[in-house]
Amino acid sequence: MFTGIVEETGEVLAVEEDEGGRRLRVGTTFEDLQAGQSISVSGACLTVEEHGDGWFSLFLAAETVDRTYLGDLEAGETVNLERALPADGRLDGHFVQGHVDATSEIVRVERVGEDWRYTFSLPADRAQYVVEKGSIAVDGISLTVAACGGETFEVAIIPETYDLTTLSEKEVGDPVHVEIDVVAKYVESLVEADALERVGNE
Repeated sequence: MFTGIVEETGEVLAVEEDEGGRRLRVGTTFEDLQAGQSISVSGACLTVEEHGDGWFSLFLAAETVDRTYLGDLEAGETVNLERALPADGRLDGHFVQGHVDATSEIVRVERVGEDWRYTFSLPADRAQYVVEKGSIAVDGISLTVAACGGETFEVAIIPETYDLTTLSEKEVGDPVHVEIDVVAKYVESLVEADALERVGNE
């Protein structure tokens, strides 16, 4: 489990195509990494395979390549990094699982005073989960939905978030990972179960 509070960005140092997927080596300042540890890479929960002084490697399985844009990353690009939330850790963002629900794209970027307003595309089958003032994770960043409607949603980005994440490097048309708030998924599941129970009792 993650919080959506990006700790740092890391540069992709090397990319190796491998049977059934691909392997990435990513630069980092993290000093407490261990093999088998979970880490959020631009919103996708992945597993540290090996690590050394200033780097770690991870393997992208075929499903990860298919469901994310990580399969298109090249050396020199950067990714958002966050280590998993410890059991006694502070939750400053919202619960983020690292399960990418959709790969969307940036539709519009607008400067508003010192802040930025980003508009992202939203797949039709995910629109029901996104509500104004609700939480959403974009490339692993915990954000609040400022507005939504139909096929898009908007978020406001403050200077700190802009400077500390990869959003400052992205442009209109670039892909982003979107993870819907897990609470919305649980609510839907409970409502559906209740409706089935009611039908069964009629």
